[in-house]
Amino acid sequence: MKLIIASNNNHKLIEIKAILGGLFEEILSMREAGIEHETIEDGSTFMENAVKKAKEIAEISGCCALADDSGICVDALDGAPGIYSARFCGHHGDDEANNRLLLEKLKGRENRGAHYTCAIALVYPDGRQVCAEGYMYGQIGHEEKGENGFGYDPLFFLPEYGCTAAQLSPEQKNLISHRASALHALLEKLRME
Repeated sequence: MKLIIASNNNHKLIEIKAILGGLFEEILSMREAGIEHETIEDGSTFMENAVKKAKEIAEISGCCALADDSGICVDALDGAPGIYSARFCGHHGDDEANNRLLLEKLKGRENRGAHYTCAIALVYPDGRQVCAEGYMYGQIGHEEKGENGFGYDPLFFLPEYGCTAAQLSPEQKNLISHRASALHALLEKLRME
């Protein structure tokens, strides 16, 4: 069975292939599958966005499709930026501007608790869905540290590791990340089918 990932993000593809590779004959990005499509993420939750993306790609491709939606939820900001994590600063994908804005909004705040959330949806060509969520808990640091990772990783401090997510090796992060957690939960559900 072929699986199309509703993304062209290499970080995600590597992680997904490592965890789900044994279940599918072939795992392809949208680019590798020759699909050019942009889903309008207008859901009110991570899961609504993930399901919508996977559903659209399954319909276009006639194959199984997997999509995720993820972001960071900061306690002192009532869960913001949440589903707007990638465009927190007002435009999509500017990690530096997003991190600057987050630090600005947390100035003088003592509660710096936060968690990453990842919602994953796998949609079959017949419309059947299997969904899972995963989390990674930590705190927002006061300055960026580390060269690995992307997004808010340089600010996301993991007390039990004594470093930010961006200071972990990609292998370490893949073991504990919100996406890895969601993928493992999805894998368990798929094995029980």
